[in-house]
Amino acid sequence: MIANLIATLVEEDHAEDDGVLAPDDRLTCHVHGRWIHQCVASPVHVNPVTRHRWCRGCDAELGVVVDELSGDVAMRCPRCGRGGSAATARLIAACRASISARRAA
Repeated sequence: MIANLIATLVEEDHAEDDGVLAPDDRLTCHVHGRWIHQCVASPVHVNPVTRHRWCRGCDAELGVVVDELSGDVAMRCPRCGRGGSAATARLIAACRASISARRAA
């Protein structure tokens, strides 16, 4: 399983460097060296500018719930209950895909 993670990290690093993979579409995190769903709750993954894990209306960090058993991932604002954005939707999709990739490993 670790070998698959390392191989995927390296592959995604090269694809991102070559401009064929958007950072939002990564299944791994180059900062933490983990599958993205395992570290998405880290403050490092909050960005008010791009609206990743950020509620523009409340100026609040979105909470994260990752259920590896069901494969579900949810992010919502602790103040208003919303906070969705295109960036958050892409991050949720990447987390779900990362759970699937880890299971396949």
